[in-house]
Amino acid sequence: MSSSRVDLTKFAWLSIAAALVTITLKTAAWLLTGSVGLLSDAAESVVNLVAAIVALIALKVAAKPADKNHHFGHSKAEYFSSAVEGMMIFVAATVILVVAIQRLLNPQPLEQIGIGLIISVVAGAVNGAVAIVLIRAGRRYNSITLRADGNHLMTDVVTSVGVVIGIALVWLTGWQILDPIVAIAVGLNILWTGWKLVSESTSGLMDESLPKETNARIRQILAEKSSSEVAFHALRTRVSGARAFMEVHMLVPGAWSVKEGHDAMEDLIDDVHREFPDLYITGHLEPIEDPRSYEDEFLDH
Repeated sequence: MSSSRVDLTKFAWLSIAAALVTITLKTAAWLLTGSVGLLSDAAESVVNLVAAIVALIALKVAAKPADKNHHFGHSKAEYFSSAVEGMMIFVAATVILVVAIQRLLNPQPLEQIGIGLIISVVAGAVNGAVAIVLIRAGRRYNSITLRADGNHLMTDVVTSVGVVIGIALVWLTGWQILDPIVAIAVGLNILWTGWKLVSESTSGLMDESLPKETNARIRQILAEKSSSEVAFHALRTRVSGARAFMEVHMLVPGAWSVKEGHDAMEDLIDDVHREFPDLYITGHLEPIEDPRSYEDEFLDH
């Protein structure tokens, strides 16, 4: 199903609600325990809230139809959301690392660890449930914004698990130094997540091609439609947010009528759409015996 037929902003609102709940819970856990590890976990939830708000805005913009200034729609707005989220993660990770290093140099005892851990586990469960919903929706509707938000929340869950284990070890062993070490590990993990988000959004803004498997299948369909009279070249594909595009040149006998060439192109589009129904396809007809028809063969990849 195409994301253009579904209001994806409801998932962003769900993410915002989850962020508000987890910020409240994790902040309470930090205030009760004084743990810098739990503080780092709470800081990541603040990033989640900002990212969810940015995602909401991006999804609203991406859902706008094409207009006179944006002939191909606004779907690339989703990449800006992913990039902003990645940059916000970098900021959060830097703050976490600075605070953790300070605590590493000046260890402090923790208080009410049991209650803090219970609260953190509840917050992690909330994030985990919402992350699964967002990742599934992102895959179903081909939304990089929802996938990025869901994967970030899932990273937050992993972070929370690591923090809980670390704080539990402090509780059991009395080794206060484990608290800032856990926070540093959290910060480094968040940095890696931010790098992946920025990298993915940059690839999207650069008109990255469809996955290799998809391109291979499209080429196979073209090969099946080829004959002594029909050939193809200059196949290009690109992804733009939730939308995907394909361009191809079809070479047919110059003696064919416009209707014959049009019918052949429409048959090809129908064949591709049977497997990739949401693909926007543009075809260009060229006479197969004209040397000028082959001047754009360099477009093949």
